[in-house]
Amino acid sequence: MSKEGLPQIETVDAAGLAVAVVTATWNEKICDQLHQRAIDTAQQCGAEVKDVRVVGALELPVVVQAAARKYDAVVALGCVIRGGTPHFDYVCDSVTQGLTRIALDESTPVANGVLTVNDEQQAIDRAGFEGSVEDKGAEAMIAALDTAVKLRTLA
Repeated sequence: MSKEGLPQIETVDAAGLAVAVVTATWNEKICDQLHQRAIDTAQQCGAEVKDVRVVGALELPVVVQAAARKYDAVVALGCVIRGGTPHFDYVCDSVTQGLTRIALDESTPVANGVLTVNDEQQAIDRAGFEGSVEDKGAEAMIAALDTAVKLRTLA
C-alpha cells in the first residue's frame, strides 16, 4: 500500500457541524471498526454525530442521499470483498457512482469510506485496527469534515 501523497490532515475544528455516519453491516467486523474509528474522529473534532446502519453497500446511496439533505457532511462506510463473480464490480461501481452523484447533487460532502478489496486481510490492513497500515474510517471522517468547513467559507 502506497501512502505517497497522503494529505497530513490530522484534525479539523468541526465545532457546530453535524455529520451522519452511514455504515453497512456486511463484513461486520471490518465495518464495525471503520465505524468506530469514524465516530471517534468526529467526536475528537467536535462534530455532532448521527449514526445510521444499513444492510449492505448497495443500500448506502439512498440513505446517504437522505442524510445529505439534512447534515453538513456524510460518511459512507462499508466493505466489499471480491468473490468469484462480477457482482463485486457491479456493487463497487454502483456505490461509487451513487455516492459521487449525491455529493454533487446535494452540494454536501460525502466521504466514500467503502473498502473495495480482494480479501479480508486487505480490509483488516485498511480498517484502523491495532497494527493496521491505514485507518480509512478516520480518514473518511477527516475528509468529510474538512470539506464541510471549506464549503462554509464559500457560503
